[in-house]
Amino acid sequence: MAHLLIHRGLAKKNFKENTLEAFKYCFKKKFGIETDLHTTKDNKIICFHDFTLKKKFKVNKSIKDLTFNEINYIAKKFNYHIPELRELINLSKMKNYLMLEMKSQFSKKNLIQLIKLTKKLKFFSITSFNDNNIRRLYKLKKKLNLGIVFASTTKINKIVQKSKSEYIKILVMEKKFLLNKQISLIKKPIYYYTARDKQFKKKYRNKNLIFEIL
Repeated sequence: MAHLLIHRGLAKKNFKENTLEAFKYCFKKKFGIETDLHTTKDNKIICFHDFTLKKKFKVNKSIKDLTFNEINYIAKKFNYHIPELRELINLSKMKNYLMLEMKSQFSKKNLIQLIKLTKKLKFFSITSFNDNNIRRLYKLKKKLNLGIVFASTTKINKIVQKSKSEYIKILVMEKKFLLNKQISLIKKPIYYYTARDKQFKKKYRNKNLIFEIL
């Protein structure tokens, strides 16, 4: 059965990405979630896309240089709450599929924390553009459902070669690769991002899609 995951919880145009309110709505509609993970100065794992607060909150400071409380003090001025991963996991009630994408470079301490936070989850995967994140996580716990994310500019041969790695269980790639013959021969689950068209979703409903705005 194909998975339909909502990209950053953006199931509606007016939703704020990677927020508990958006996630809650997606779970109510029985959709899974794709979300982004960063680590803060005080080693909290949070759901947030950007490496800095500049784009969202006009503050040119890096996530890694701020504590969780400092980040949300700034976010609160914009009527925004940036959740910890543990909040999302609690909200999911262990029933909804979570694709957790590590955006930043995780330390060993953060990787161990991530393993502990997800140990009771049944339906989830951990992914990253950063191959080093995935390899190091695999060394700590080999049974995790790990995946690599590929940019739209990645060469087909590189994707095919990387798919053979034992630590990679799933692949995540831009939807332009969906009809590629070489990609179709890969025997591991593939997720395609980011679909924003209802007709596209309907046409490829048998594929694993990361979707926005239903």
